[in-house]
Amino acid sequence: MKHKYLSRIADKVLYEALDASGAVLIEGPKWCGKTRTAEEIAISSLYMQNPDHTASYLKAAEVKPSLLLKGNAPRLIDEWQMAPVLWDAVRFEVDRRGENGQFILTGSAVPKDNAVSHTGTGRISRMLMRPMSLFESLESNGSVSLKNLFDGTADGESFSKLTVEGLAIALARGG
Repeated sequence: MKHKYLSRIADKVLYEALDASGAVLIEGPKWCGKTRTAEEIAISSLYMQNPDHTASYLKAAEVKPSLLLKGNAPRLIDEWQMAPVLWDAVRFEVDRRGENGQFILTGSAVPKDNAVSHTGTGRISRMLMRPMSLFESLESNGSVSLKNLFDGTADGESFSKLTVEGLAIALARGG
């Protein structure tokens, strides 16, 4: 059962990136919410690590990668780096279609050097994603702003409803 999706600052960033380019690569550490955030926006999805389909997806990528790009846009391709040829296939398809917002690529690993033939410049924008802030996860009321603290415009006084144990869990988990 999926947990209720909590809106993130990254949602707006992803929408804006899709409006500006043919595809968006969401990069970031494992378990920071890349796939979950992309799922909220994607109309169709391909999960390269689905154990029931991985072998056939890898074979399709080897023989005819465009088959894996079929689906309503924006199409999520999760863990795309398992078949690095998908990068060039996405870049080519973005050029062919000539429209923004076609694909969302997610993955925690980077493919080996020279695994792709083109950087994707002008076609695939990059979005760096980090774990949720405590405000996004609803564990902070936002009464203290780091920006204001660094700007010297906040007094930094506030109370948290989190226990010491709760704070330790929030600091140590992903997502």
